[in-house]
Amino acid sequence: MKLSQICREVEYRCLKGSMDTEVRDIIYDSRKIAKETMFVCMVGAVTDGHKYIPDAIEKGASVIVVEREEEAAQIPESITVLQVKSTRLALALMSAALFDYPARKLITIGLTGTKGKTTTTYMIKNVLEMAGKKVGLIGTIGALIGEEKIPSKNTTPESYELHRMFAAMVESGCEYVVMEVSSQGLKMDRTAGIMFDYGVFTNLSPDHIGPTEHESFEEYLQCKSMLFRQCKKAIVNGDDMHSEEVLKGHTCEVYSFATAGETAEPTESARAGETTETAGAASEKYFLGKKVDLLASDIGFIKENGKLGMDFKVTGVMECEAKVHIPGRFSVYNSLVTMLVCHLAGIDNRAILEGLEKVQVKGRVEMLPVSKDYYLIIDYAHNEVSTRSVLTTLLEYHPKRLICVYGGGGNRSKLRRYDMGEVTGEMADLCVLTCDNPRDEEIKDINNDIKIGLAKSDGKYIEIEDRKEAIAYCITNAKPGDMIVLLGKGHEDYQEIKGVKYHFDEREAVAEILDEIKEGKR
Repeated sequence: MKLSQICREVEYRCLKGSMDTEVRDIIYDSRKIAKETMFVCMVGAVTDGHKYIPDAIEKGASVIVVEREEEAAQIPESITVLQVKSTRLALALMSAALFDYPARKLITIGLTGTKGKTTTTYMIKNVLEMAGKKVGLIGTIGALIGEEKIPSKNTTPESYELHRMFAAMVESGCEYVVMEVSSQGLKMDRTAGIMFDYGVFTNLSPDHIGPTEHESFEEYLQCKSMLFRQCKKAIVNGDDMHSEEVLKGHTCEVYSFATAGETAEPTESARAGETTETAGAASEKYFLGKKVDLLASDIGFIKENGKLGMDFKVTGVMECEAKVHIPGRFSVYNSLVTMLVCHLAGIDNRAILEGLEKVQVKGRVEMLPVSKDYYLIIDYAHNEVSTRSVLTTLLEYHPKRLICVYGGGGNRSKLRRYDMGEVTGEMADLCVLTCDNPRDEEIKDINNDIKIGLAKSDGKYIEIEDRKEAIAYCITNAKPGDMIVLLGKGHEDYQEIKGVKYHFDEREAVAEILDEIKEGKR
C-alpha cells in the first residue's frame, strides 16, 4: 500500500522522501523490522522507540515515523521520514487504514469500567450467538475469533494488533465484536479513531492508580470518559455515583440501566431460594432527568438443581421477568447491560431472555452442576479483593458449609498469600490448600505462607498438594447444602511448575473424578 493511502487520516509533515513509497507492513517493535516496512518510533513509559532508529535503517525500513524533527538528521535521504505529534495516535490511524478500516465493517461494542467487563463481554457474546450472530471478543483473557483463541498481553491490545484482529474477524464472517476498553487503552490511544456503535460504562472505583498507570483517580475517571466521545450510543449504570462525571462532554445518545431502590440484604425468603422484592424498590428511577431505560426490581436469589443464580423483574424498554444462572447481585447489573445492548442492537426480546438464562462465563463464578445436593463453583479469584467479593456473594445463599480449594502463584508477592489465607480463614468453613501455579517455588513453601494468614483468623484447613486429589477430597466428602469453590485457576487450563506448563483443566478433572466414583475407583 502506498504511504499516502496509509496516512490519509493522519496529520503529518514529510521531512524526507516520497509519499508514494510502498509499505508492506507497519512495525513498532524494532525486533520485527524488515525491508519495505514502516517503523513507528513509539514513546512509552519504559522505552523510547527513537533510540532504535539505527536498527530500522540497518534492517531496511522504507519509512520511519518520528515525533522529534531533529531525529531526521541521522536518517539517510533514501528513507521517507514523517513527523507526527503523537506516534501512538498515528499508529492507531495508520493501522486502521492498512487493514482497510475493519472496525467499520463490524458492529462494535466497547465496555469500560472497574468491575464486570470480562463477565459482561462474554454474556453479550453468548446471547448474540444464541440469537444466531457470529461474534468476536477481545479482552482480559485474550481474543476469540470463531473457535480460534489468540493470546494478548493487554486487556485492550495495541492499536495495530487490534485492527489486525478486527480484520481477521471480518474475514471469518463476524458481524459483531465485543471488547473490553481499558482506561490504559484509552489513555494510550489504542482505540483512537474507532467510532464504537455502543459504549458501555459498568461502574467505577479506585484501581490501576500508580506511577506506571494513572497518577490519580481523577485521571483514571477522565480516561474512562474518553469512550463516550467516540461512540454512537452510551449504555451507563444509573446507580453508579460517577456516571454523570464519566459522561461529561459526551457526544453520544445516552441510555441507562439501574436497580429499583437501594440494593439490600436478601430477606429470609430470598435465602431460601425464593424471589424477593428489593428493599425500598421504586417503580420509577431517573438518570440525567429522564427515566432509566431498563429498571430491575423484585430481585431474588435462586438455588435450583445444583445451580445458583438471580431472578428479577424488568421494566422500561423491555417488560419481562429475567433469570441468570450466575450468582450475585452484580449479575443483575451485568444482565441489564447485556439486555439493553442486545435490545438496542435489534435482538428479539425472547432470544435475549433465553440466551441470558443459559449463559455461563468460563472461570467467573462458573457453576458446574454436578449434584442436586451440593454446589461446585470455579472462579479466577487469586487475590484478597476478588476472593472476598466471591465469598461474600456465595455466603448470601447461606451454604451449609463454604469450602475453598486454592493455592498461590509462585514467584509472586508473599503478601498476596497472607491476605488470601486471612480472608478465606475468616469467611470459609474449610480451606483445602493445594497447587496453583507454583512456578519455581515449592508448593509446601507457598502453602506455609498462606497458613500465616490463616492463623490470623484461626481458619480450619487441610493440605493436599495434588490439585485433582484436593478436588476429589471435597467431592467425596461433600454434604447436602455445601458450596465448594475452586479458586485461582478460572479459565486457565494449565499448571506452571518448574518452567513447564502442564495441561490441567478443572472441568476435566471434575468429570474424571465423577467417572472414577461411578466406576468404584473412589
